[in-house]
Amino acid sequence: MPIISPSLLSADFAFLKQEIDFINSSAADWFHLDIMDGVFVPNISFGLPLVETIKKYAKKPLDIHLMITNPDLYIERFKNAGADWLTVHIEACTHAHRTIHAIKKLGIKAGISLNPHTPINSIENIITDVDMVLIMSVNPGFGGQSFIPQSIQKIKELKKLIQKTNSQALIQVDGGIDTTNAKQIVAAGADVLVAGNSIFTSSDRNATVQFLKDI
Repeated sequence: MPIISPSLLSADFAFLKQEIDFINSSAADWFHLDIMDGVFVPNISFGLPLVETIKKYAKKPLDIHLMITNPDLYIERFKNAGADWLTVHIEACTHAHRTIHAIKKLGIKAGISLNPHTPINSIENIITDVDMVLIMSVNPGFGGQSFIPQSIQKIKELKKLIQKTNSQALIQVDGGIDTTNAKQIVAAGADVLVAGNSIFTSSDRNATVQFLKDI
């Protein structure tokens, strides 16, 4: 039974409180918040004030994904804004080991994310330090993209590395996940599913979340 983390990037921000209430009352486990700076990825999403607002009403953990350059400058501020999980990109970290331990020192869970082109062996030396590895199954920056099929093999490869090293890291997958491919993704080794469009555009959102949860 996977952890379900709906991506608020796909929510209707004109009705943000209602969207938060929906996640609170659904079978979902976390809130997934994508923070984009327009530099690391070609889009800008939202920042600290909105995270603080979401935290006021969220009854479930905030799973924050920093798609930004120089993440070290903002780690403590996002922790103070309400992060329970904080994930940074291996491609954005000059000293990933130091960044991961700086996050953990603040008392929150630390994740490392890989873009579609980044190989699993890039995180071999920190796999036992992280609490979660996020595999991007689309190119980051925009919602609504199609799942990259090669991601399945990448998930399997990561699962082998985790087992080989006795790492406790969860495998999170984000991008193009829906009711047609979620079972295959979980079968490959995913522990956490991030879904945006497939949930928020569904004619029966609660049923979609429940379907993903019951895999």
